[in-house]
Amino acid sequence: MYDNEKQTGTAINAFLASDANTEGLTREDIHFTTKLASNSEYERARKSITTSAKKSGLGYIDLFLLHSPYGGKDARLASWRAVEDAIDAGEVKTGGVSNYGVKHLKELLASKPRILPAVNQIEVHPFNTRTEIASFCQENDIVVEAYAPLVRALRMKHPTIVALATKYSCTPAQLLVRWSLQHGYVPLPKSVNKERIVSNVEIGGFEIDKDDMSQMDGLDE
Repeated sequence: MYDNEKQTGTAINAFLASDANTEGLTREDIHFTTKLASNSEYERARKSITTSAKKSGLGYIDLFLLHSPYGGKDARLASWRAVEDAIDAGEVKTGGVSNYGVKHLKELLASKPRILPAVNQIEVHPFNTRTEIASFCQENDIVVEAYAPLVRALRMKHPTIVALATKYSCTPAQLLVRWSLQHGYVPLPKSVNKERIVSNVEIGGFEIDKDDMSQMDGLDE
């Protein structure tokens, strides 16, 4: 999708083989995700998945996603069949979708796929709760991967976020990540700052209480 499989795979392999890998991590400890840029006929989608796997140099792709529902029903279903076959071939471990609405998920499930989508990657945070889609996913055992869980840093100074972060002695970012986890989502916080990357995962020391979760849910715009 982003045409960076080769660079990403090279960086991962270099790290695993380096002295910086002080914990002795192996390929199996790394979770590598990539996407299909656009849905298409089966052969084109299948070839794209194989190309991504080979370019990465990692042996396989842990999670492969259909990036969006664009392209029409036939292209969506053909692309999913390509994902299924890539899983059978060992090129992909797990398949999922991204930016799929309830309509698109129902369409896929109604097609009786051999392999069900394990993930739907969508934008979810207190200011965009996506309740209908998230609930449908959870009812059908589809993991919600929440991208932009930090609201692209646009709401870090919102009065409610600031007040609750103060209450729980955490950063606004940690509060937002914790909100996602307590809803059962897998948040994907993004940062280019090492200290913030570390800080964003240090959220095990507190739990947002029920009333405060409801207050954050109420921020939906």
